Amino acid sequence: MSLVEILLALMTACIGFSLLARKLQVPYAVILVLGGMVLAFIPAVPEVRLNPELALAFFLPPLLQLSAFRTDWRAFRTSLTPILLMAVGAVVFTAFCIGAVATWLVPGLPFAAALALGAIVAPPDAVAAGAVLQRLRLPKRIVTVLEGESLINDASSLVLYKMAVAAALMSGGGIGALGGAATFVALALGGIAVGWVVGRAALWVIVRLDDVMLETTAGFLAAYGAYLAGEALQVSGVMAVVTGGLMFGRAQHTEFSYSARVNSGAIWRFVEFILHSLVFVLIGLQLNTILGRIADRGVLELAMIGGGIAVALILSRFLWVFPISLLPRSLPSAHRHEAPTPWSHVTVIAWAGMRGVVSLAAALALPEEFPERDLIVFLAFTAILATLVLQGTTLEWLIGRLGAEVPRHPYGIDPEQAEGRRLIAAAALAEIERRAQDPLEGAIAADLLHEYRGRAGYLQRTATGQGAAAAERAGRRSIRLAAMEAARAALAEHYRSGTLAEDMLVLLERELDLEEIRIRQVLGDERTEGQKRADAAKRKAAEAD
Repeated sequence: MSLVEILLALMTACIGFSLLARKLQVPYAVILVLGGMVLAFIPAVPEVRLNPELALAFFLPPLLQLSAFRTDWRAFRTSLTPILLMAVGAVVFTAFCIGAVATWLVPGLPFAAALALGAIVAPPDAVAAGAVLQRLRLPKRIVTVLEGESLINDASSLVLYKMAVAAALMSGGGIGALGGAATFVALALGGIAVGWVVGRAALWVIVRLDDVMLETTAGFLAAYGAYLAGEALQVSGVMAVVTGGLMFGRAQHTEFSYSARVNSGAIWRFVEFILHSLVFVLIGLQLNTILGRIADRGVLELAMIGGGIAVALILSRFLWVFPISLLPRSLPSAHRHEAPTPWSHVTVIAWAGMRGVVSLAAALALPEEFPERDLIVFLAFTAILATLVLQGTTLEWLIGRLGAEVPRHPYGIDPEQAEGRRLIAAAALAEIERRAQDPLEGAIAADLLHEYRGRAGYLQRTATGQGAAAAERAGRRSIRLAAMEAARAALAEHYRSGTLAEDMLVLLERELDLEEIRIRQVLGDERTEGQKRADAAKRKAAEAD
């Protein structure tokens, strides 16, 4: 099979795996990895080797930039201390714990090689974390630390990884703790500088393009440009991409046009799904090759070593997270007067340590002459599989048992969100009331007053908790959506009769679609698209009867 055919076949399989994950109600990253493992043992499926340089240079930059783009910069900055404690402290602590356990489980394994294994599996992955966390309603402080940690921990782990590899191959004798810290700071600051330069240049270009497709393309090129420039200058490409993504996230509110925010978002979500899906399936497809290269070791021995490393990996995170949670300002707290972080939140942070593509790519990048290379690659894969399957599938259950999930507000939207919408509605209403006094525009503005006063009043009651009960919300949503269905039916009828051109149909349908999105966000509608279509079909059938 050609590369194109393989990619198309894998994308087709990803759709099936994603549907299965939705039906089983488990994170789709888990099903994708397990599905890739199943595909690897089918004789008709060709061997697919994951090039480590391709994995890091092709998959990682856009996914990292998108994660950074979505990050709340103010919350990130406020929680910088706990993020650094996790992204640097937890990585180093975990790496040395795994190194100690690996030398005990594999007699004769040099400690430098064992430390390299620890550096490989130490950092939770931004891609894996995002694939699991997007399904959950966690407190913002937890999400900020987990996403912030996974954004920058690769830099610290890769520095430690390169030091350990050099020491294991006796090509540099290793670096002391002080030298390692200085190296990490230099690489991180260099990456931040490169990311800032690339980000500023990209933003200067994007705001002058005035075309959504060109702006989106420039955004993709900025992700790859920051990473490749950082690597070429021998600084942290990961930090360069994250810096550029954070700059894009801050600029979207002031520099990007409304059309860019709406249309480019859909494009990025599509690319995110494709890259997420392919990378996890490709991880699963590596199993057959990895097992074939260590077939001389017994199954029981491999299971004991792999299980021991996986257990040590999970426990070491608990051994780090719980003690530092007792330190002042160690875990996120937006203000000093806030209550200490609940132990349930600490438990969630400790349990959410899924590994992913960065760990596997780093393992595959080990030199062929590296001590016990094939075993280390297998142990890295085992760690990825164990954390994704064990922690990924139980994280939602654990959050429910601990009561850590943010409850849905009885009014459909949170008071904070309602307050923001109230400010918008109040500003718009004030402007229309001002226009109503104008002798030229007064009559037109007066026609709009009733609508805007009704919207502002609804949001006022929701924000202050004085009303807007579920019945009112459901009634508003039902009436507005029914009106839109009638409008769509009228458009379709006129199109079939030939009195409405197709380009005009597409334009008007898009306006109705955008309005429906707004209504569902404001008034709340948590059904899936399939449920919405089924409900619409039932309603039409009932009307026909």
